[in-house]
Amino acid sequence: MAELLVHRVRFFDYLPAGLRCLSYNSCSGRLAAARLSGAVEIFSFNNNFFQEKVIPGDDRKSIEAMCWVGWNRLFTVGLTGEIMEIDLQRLCPKYSLDAFGGPVWCMSCNPEETHLAIGCEDGSVKLFEIIPEKLQYARNLDRQKGRVLSLAWHKAGSLIATGSLNVICVFDVKSGEMDVDRRISSQRNRECVVWSVLFLSDSIVSADSTGKVQLWDWQTGTLLNTHHVTKCDALSLAVNPAEDSIAVGTSEGTVIQFQLLETKSGGGDVQWVRTKTFKYHTHDVRGLVHTKSALVSGGLDAQLVLRPLMDKVETKSYEAALRKVIFPHRSLVCCSREAKLLLFQFPSQLELWSLDHSPLTGGGERELWLSFEPPVDCLSQGSDHIHCCCLSPCGEWISYATASRVCVYRVQYQDGSVTFMCFNRLCLLFECVSFSSHLSVWGIVHAGCLSPAGCQESISLLAVSADGEWVAAASHGGEINIYNLMQLMQHCIVPVYNQPPTAMAIHPQTNNLLTVHTDHQIFEFSLREKRFTDWSRQLQQQGLHPQWVERDTPVTHITFNPDVPTQFMLHDMYMFCIIDQTLRLPTAKCHLYNQAALRGLSANARRSQAHAFKICKKFQPLLHVEMLSEDSLVVIERPLMDINTHLPAPVKQKKFAT
Repeated sequence: MAELLVHRVRFFDYLPAGLRCLSYNSCSGRLAAARLSGAVEIFSFNNNFFQEKVIPGDDRKSIEAMCWVGWNRLFTVGLTGEIMEIDLQRLCPKYSLDAFGGPVWCMSCNPEETHLAIGCEDGSVKLFEIIPEKLQYARNLDRQKGRVLSLAWHKAGSLIATGSLNVICVFDVKSGEMDVDRRISSQRNRECVVWSVLFLSDSIVSADSTGKVQLWDWQTGTLLNTHHVTKCDALSLAVNPAEDSIAVGTSEGTVIQFQLLETKSGGGDVQWVRTKTFKYHTHDVRGLVHTKSALVSGGLDAQLVLRPLMDKVETKSYEAALRKVIFPHRSLVCCSREAKLLLFQFPSQLELWSLDHSPLTGGGERELWLSFEPPVDCLSQGSDHIHCCCLSPCGEWISYATASRVCVYRVQYQDGSVTFMCFNRLCLLFECVSFSSHLSVWGIVHAGCLSPAGCQESISLLAVSADGEWVAAASHGGEINIYNLMQLMQHCIVPVYNQPPTAMAIHPQTNNLLTVHTDHQIFEFSLREKRFTDWSRQLQQQGLHPQWVERDTPVTHITFNPDVPTQFMLHDMYMFCIIDQTLRLPTAKCHLYNQAALRGLSANARRSQAHAFKICKKFQPLLHVEMLSEDSLVVIERPLMDINTHLPAPVKQKKFAT
């Protein structure tokens, strides 16, 4: 393969928002992560920790706590004082209910999943009954002084422990009365803020602003043990289902594990012992989840870290991989090959850039779209964040979608200036990704709705053929439906695979559909013949290279070589790979990453040892890669150091020899 000219782009100033809280659903194996922007991300443990869904944020609403109920009901509370249920099909708020207690700081569900308890600014703990499709107010518990910052249910469902300023309280749920009121001593006249509490079977665990983790007898309020874990704040707590391991998150970015161990071999006496310390964050660890075999932590540095506990992992698998999620598992960049334009998606704005393709000037960029002040406004009206966007191949049309609407603009270039016109008459396929299970095609005279029978899952991916004849729609359940746009009817269904796709595209010349799934399997499906191609069957028969399937980051984009039909490119955050369908597939015995070794061989030896996968890891982290022509491509990077410079200053720590 000839060398490629790379246009290296590093001016996409995307800043992921910090993580505020986490909630894990053990029934479905899903993790919900709320960011400071108000966005909620859903990750699936069953699908290689893939980011299945993203609920766009809202500038007016912050999220302080989340709670799963049952298989697929998710509730959030925040400083607006409302309880909100999220519609996980339409990916938007389903309804909201005012708690009438001021800002809500915490929330928890009882073990029977019949009631929600919330802690409010006015010092009240309110109970809401969970009924189908809504919530119903039940009662208030005895009001205490000061805001309720944390709460937890006893596993029997009859008691609630709360933490606030300088005090831990225990309430009887049936009577609503306070059984235990335990004051916490402060240090140096500092107020002690109880940031988090756990209610174990035989004790209460608290984490506070003095950096202590304390264990209390919940019946008498007696202090059983104190662990000084940090000189700063201990912010979050999590316990595993067996209640023999506790994790603590601090404002220094450390996660500390305590385990319940025997003091003497065979003696029967046990106590909590500090066993491990993990340092994967630089700022506050606000969210923490402890599963059977892993710790999941999220902090203000915007990193979501999955740390497997190796003493719980028996075999080498996806569960044994340390993962750090910073960027979305979807592309935030659109590229126009014809016009050499890049469209960058931010939560509240879009940026359109033009690539300077003159080699005599040394290369450069020119931002065409610097602001969105009225009347040229392509921002989401109001406070809704942008969910997805697209740029036409010719570069003349831009579309974006929020939770409430889809906007389309026509871009006109005249004498170096750019103007925008809101379109109203053009046949266009709207991609309302993840908002419904329907595709809408609007025209000048007619509108059509394409909906597969029996499909309940929302659409996660959409791919349209270059000739405008075909469209492929993939749902979150992994079902891929093919539609004929000329006839406005369903053409066929791709055989369902047990893992959902992370990226898909239709070849511009052959109209074959390429899909890559969460377990990194690659499929090629012929739309006209309604079957997998011979190359795809050969790939599945031989199997992919072990090093390929052991990767822990999903493929987010597929692009094709416009001049060589047998070549296509796909990429994740750490590499891009050009696959040539005319070359042999790599076997398990050969080296997958063999580019450096091939350079030192003769031409004949290079041809004999070359295989179909050409992998490059030079550019990291990758947000987007697009082939512009046979010998050039554009690479969009977002260096982590640039993101770190925009973070607030971390807690100052004393270091040796400084």
